[in-house]
Amino acid sequence: MNDMSRIQSAVGSLNRVSLNKRTHEFPLAPQANGSVQLAFWLHWMVATIVQCGLLVWLATEKAGDNVDSHYRLLAVVSSMLAIPMFAFFRAYSIRNGYLVGIARILGAWATLIASLAFIAFVAKTSESYSREVILQWMSLGFAFQALAFVPIHKVLRRIDKKHRFANASIIIGCGDIALTLASKLRYERKEAMIGMVCLDDEDACEQAAETPYFPTLGTVSQLRSVIRGNSVSRVYIALPARETDQIEGLYVDLLDASVDVVWVPDFANLKLLNHSIYNLGGMPAINLNESPLTSYPGGAFFKSMMDRTLALAGVLILSPLLLAVAVAVKLSSPGPVLFRQKRHGWNGNIIEVLKFRSMRMHDDQKVKQASKDDPRVTPVGRFLRRSSIDELPQLFNVLKGDMSLVGPRPHAIAHNDYYSDKIIAYMARHRIKPGITGLAQISGYRGETETIDKMQKRVELDLDYINHWSLWLDVKILIKTPLTLISKDIY
Repeated sequence: MNDMSRIQSAVGSLNRVSLNKRTHEFPLAPQANGSVQLAFWLHWMVATIVQCGLLVWLATEKAGDNVDSHYRLLAVVSSMLAIPMFAFFRAYSIRNGYLVGIARILGAWATLIASLAFIAFVAKTSESYSREVILQWMSLGFAFQALAFVPIHKVLRRIDKKHRFANASIIIGCGDIALTLASKLRYERKEAMIGMVCLDDEDACEQAAETPYFPTLGTVSQLRSVIRGNSVSRVYIALPARETDQIEGLYVDLLDASVDVVWVPDFANLKLLNHSIYNLGGMPAINLNESPLTSYPGGAFFKSMMDRTLALAGVLILSPLLLAVAVAVKLSSPGPVLFRQKRHGWNGNIIEVLKFRSMRMHDDQKVKQASKDDPRVTPVGRFLRRSSIDELPQLFNVLKGDMSLVGPRPHAIAHNDYYSDKIIAYMARHRIKPGITGLAQISGYRGETETIDKMQKRVELDLDYINHWSLWLDVKILIKTPLTLISKDIY
């Protein structure tokens, strides 16, 4: 039986003996558990009181004692829209630091204001509101929400930390997946992870005993006494997929032990992409490979909206530069201003990527990356490539919907054909729209990839971007991109 068959068998076995069919995510992923829900609704309630009270006060100061009905309607609509907006930005997550939380509140508040402005424009009601009141509400609303956020966030984090350390947890397993899990529980989630329990294997126990940070408390045969002796309230099962029978047996044995049981599947040998777990008609289903654009349709919509809005603004603002570069390219050497190349886009679809032509016209049969002192590159083209100005026409690709501002850089089809057989999961980088800039580019992997290792690292960063994608990550990459535009390694 291969690893996937064992995983499916284990999922089926756990489903058959399950007493509870509620949907659970991996414990290490952002999850909508009780503390997270409490934090969100408490913050939302306070923020609603703040923003609605502020709006009523400002309207009263402007118009007198009577608050017009359209201001009351604005208060209700903004409160309701704030729920999906702030939930999407995870503005109230207990895991956020104070500065990150405030930054996400700003992003959610700005998106909310933009949405309200769009609604008012479509409904032709913008003239009903005082500009002075709205501008003050926009600025003071964020300031007061940020001030209210800090003390509430501090109290909730303290309660969450106290709760975590009041509930001791152990891990069944002593392999690499168990050690990784132990580190995440103790140092990232700050749980009271007191130790590990090994299978009845002397070699495994001796090996685990060499790790003093996570002591070995005993073997599986001693599990009940370990739980009682250490007042354990949660047990994590982190065993290899080949131990399917053992996993099922442990779960059944722990049903009456009054402890929470969490199974962390060992996917160490699988290249996961945006993985998640969900309830499929009462059956636990694991997504091993899913595009963020399909798993988060709301996020995909906002990403597309942000891309096209910023791309249109970029085209309008940079139009004098685009015209000047077009003239310079035309005068530098005979040939068209724009270079068009077929590349792979989202889900491997073929798209035509635009660039300012930076090379002299040539008839090479083989697609070759530009290298240092490449005779094909014109003097104007060399500056354009080093400054990445040659990529600006891709703003039109973004407007068309073929590309995004942020995503894995699209490679020539010939390069994809070459590397797909040499790098594991190379084509998986196309599970999201390609971008003008990306995580690999701001991490120092721009320009020529003359070795397999360099391309391997670029692919790893692209997959890391897909696995951790969020609008906030896109914003951070866009902010960092200008700092990496000038590079000596771009030919």
